[in-house]
Amino acid sequence: MYTGIQHLHSGVAYLALLALAGVFIYALIGALSGREFSEKDRKIALIAFILCHIQLLVGIILYFISPLGFEMLSAEGTMKDAGARLVALEHPIMNILAIIIISVGYIRAKKLSISKARFRSIYMAYGVGLLLILWRIPWSAWLG
Repeated sequence: MYTGIQHLHSGVAYLALLALAGVFIYALIGALSGREFSEKDRKIALIAFILCHIQLLVGIILYFISPLGFEMLSAEGTMKDAGARLVALEHPIMNILAIIIISVGYIRAKKLSISKARFRSIYMAYGVGLLLILWRIPWSAWLG
């Protein structure tokens, strides 16, 4: 079960990162072109929003069943080891913060009435969220 959830977490990560990058570019182009924000635009942003939340849910499950997650926090020397600290503390906290920022941007865009502001809310929040996620990915474990 652990291996399956670990693979799911990695697979959904690719989809979420692609969706975030795509929506960021799409919303930036929408804001710069001055076109009207439509229901189609909201649904496109919703795809990345949903994928990020699925990734968060799978990540939380993985965090509690993995020997590299919650269990590692109580281990001796975890905070002194940069790799262990990244996986056990920095990666989960930074990604939760990124998803909160993405959520605020999406929800705020739904409440705004000016199209340019709606696009801006999405591209700024999704862009910051994407940068935070990319910054705290444990690249050595993910690519290795």
